[in-house]
Amino acid sequence: MDIHYTPEELAFRDEVREFLKNELPEDIAAKVKNGKNMSKEDHQRWQKILSNRGWYAPGWPVEHGGTTWGPVEKHIFDEESAAFGAPRTIPFGVNMVAPVIIKFGTEQQKEHYLPRILSGEDWWCQGYSEPGAGSDLASLKTRAVRDGDHYIVNGQKTWTTLGQHANWIFCLVRTDPEAQQQRGISFLLIDMATPGITVRPIITLDGDHEVNEVFFDDVKVPVENLVGEENKGWTCAKYLLTHERTGLAGIGASKAALTHLKKVAAKQQKNGKPLIEDTLFRTQVAEVEIQLMAAEMSTLRIIAAALEGGVPGAESSILKVKGTEIRQAITNLLRKAVGPYALPFLPEELEYDFDGEMLNSESSPALAGDYFNMRKLSIFGGSNEIQKNIVSKMILEL
Repeated sequence: MDIHYTPEELAFRDEVREFLKNELPEDIAAKVKNGKNMSKEDHQRWQKILSNRGWYAPGWPVEHGGTTWGPVEKHIFDEESAAFGAPRTIPFGVNMVAPVIIKFGTEQQKEHYLPRILSGEDWWCQGYSEPGAGSDLASLKTRAVRDGDHYIVNGQKTWTTLGQHANWIFCLVRTDPEAQQQRGISFLLIDMATPGITVRPIITLDGDHEVNEVFFDDVKVPVENLVGEENKGWTCAKYLLTHERTGLAGIGASKAALTHLKKVAAKQQKNGKPLIEDTLFRTQVAEVEIQLMAAEMSTLRIIAAALEGGVPGAESSILKVKGTEIRQAITNLLRKAVGPYALPFLPEELEYDFDGEMLNSESSPALAGDYFNMRKLSIFGGSNEIQKNIVSKMILEL
């Protein structure tokens, strides 16, 4: 196993850096680096730039608009994008439903949906979690009853990220209530403009509208919107979640956040000296950095295995647990670094065009919000407790 970059991979890294330097809009990068509010239009503008370069869907087969990148190139691109302040790719279309459609969908579904995802014409959201079915996803209760050429869907989804922007949602629904939990589930694609769908906002601890509740009341969905076989949607769900959890490690984002932490700590004073020189605080930063380096090495090992034909397995659960814990620890240290200034802020300070007097500094307004928001990382994508159960069973064989 060789975890060092080859000359070709180093040349690719230089190409990515040059692209980001020349093409990433300054206002978007400034919003990302300073925790300012990002609009739907900001994300769409960056998506269009990536699409024009042919880099928006690196995980797709070339024939569908993807790249020839392997896992190493994908890792390099993600890391450099985070370092330059590029916004994260909204994953629900390009990285979640699209791979499922490519693997399990019909040719008609591929021809219809994939180009619309690439162009940005469709914005997708995920309909998995329910009030009584989160990490225990197989206990979901949203029903889809076959009625001629349609399914009639009734139920509720929750924690639907950016559902207020979406015009399509992919859903797990129960089509056979008599079957064992996983065996009676199907994977449906649903137009959000269909009568009977209601989206209600959920305001989170940081005061933001990021997630939603979605209600389905006698929603008619064409049968051709079924992906894969009826009652076998759990296969699609497992395929999607394995890839989702590998990406949740967020190595690139954590490295960028760690760099930001060091800059903030260098500016903050404690007893007349930069905070970064304080022995206790410096030790805490070092501990997080060591854990991040270990997580990165584990990621590179999995990448090396993938190059030899392996696929992410229970190792993705380890990355999900450690990666999310690291990101939470960094936001906690950032909050500590500015002390009480992390709490009070004017909401307008989070807007890019704010030109008033800051209560503290450019870096402080978003820190408390980020700290609260990052609590979600150890819950979504399968809670860390569930991931530890997977590791104990699949790797430790306990």
